[in-house]
Amino acid sequence: MPTIIKEKESEFKKLLNEAKLPAIPKPGDVVSGTILSAGKNEVYISIEGYKTGVVRGRELMHESAELSRLKPGDAVEATVIDLENENGDLELSFRFAGQRRAWDAVLALKNSGQTVAVTVIEANKGGLMARVENLLGFLPVSQLSPEHYPRVAGGEKAKILEKLKSYIGQTMRVKVLDASENDEKLILSEKAVWEEEQKNVLSRYHLDDTVEGEVTAVTDFGAFVKFDSLEGLVHISEIAWQRIDHPRDLLKLGDRVKAKIIGIQGSKIFLSMKQLVDDPWKNVGERYSVGSKVRGKILKANPFGFFVELDPEIHGLAHVSELSTTPIKDPLEVAKIGDTLEWKIISIEPENHRLGLSLKTLTEETKPEEKNEEKSQ
Repeated sequence: MPTIIKEKESEFKKLLNEAKLPAIPKPGDVVSGTILSAGKNEVYISIEGYKTGVVRGRELMHESAELSRLKPGDAVEATVIDLENENGDLELSFRFAGQRRAWDAVLALKNSGQTVAVTVIEANKGGLMARVENLLGFLPVSQLSPEHYPRVAGGEKAKILEKLKSYIGQTMRVKVLDASENDEKLILSEKAVWEEEQKNVLSRYHLDDTVEGEVTAVTDFGAFVKFDSLEGLVHISEIAWQRIDHPRDLLKLGDRVKAKIIGIQGSKIFLSMKQLVDDPWKNVGERYSVGSKVRGKILKANPFGFFVELDPEIHGLAHVSELSTTPIKDPLEVAKIGDTLEWKIISIEPENHRLGLSLKTLTEETKPEEKNEEKSQ
């Protein structure tokens, strides 16, 4: 081959290698371009070094809110759907590119811990739904702030759902707790925002501090008390020294109470009302003694016996085995709730707050007396 031809081929290859030929996109690629025209139903985009693309129909939906602001010359991104449509144009979509930007945005929110305002659009038994960057996010019940947590007596699911539905349309401030594009999972938290805001306030309080506040909720397991924008739980066992069946027996919404801080775990505060008053069981021996007879009112019946009120502070237990000299299956065979009877104290355990009562012992003690009366007649 002549030398001149070889040299020409070498120059051509060199020029070919140096030439910046446009990369041909493939479906799924995100391409950048410049707006040529933006109409109501379609947007034409110039893809530099390649050809014109068009976004139309449902592929405009994701950007519908921004469509009115698009004008010739604006730089945009779109996702390739088809390399050539019926008009020879590149078929593009704003929806997929928009979703990618949305996931990038929520991941940035998660990593920065930034607070964002959202509007609740739906409610189900597990929590609330709201949109962040046009993505549907889930706000679980467990991630609601104390203000919005549905405290429903008995935990009735229908009432909980009714409470959650009342938040539809409301704006809440949340943080992105978890975001995964692959799993299409976006979890939000209102509690995280509340906890952060409470840190400075909570730092002013310590164990054993006494606080005063308002009862904001009464549940089966206790009562919630709000003080200084914080909220603490008084468990049913910490409301009073005597046994109570339900917190509502002693407390109601709006009551002003004093309580002692007995625990702080993160944003959770645990309170005690009973620890601010003397334990009546410390001096129970000065008021009652084993073997003495007392009068007491039956407050409650269980399969294992009666709970009996001796006075407002001291309650005793009459076990089913101490109710009758003959075997019984149900305590109500002997007496009913509300009856006031004479009992005999058979045990006192101040440290365990227990006092044992008996009806059977009194019955057994009267029998010899009855027999002696029969003999003397």
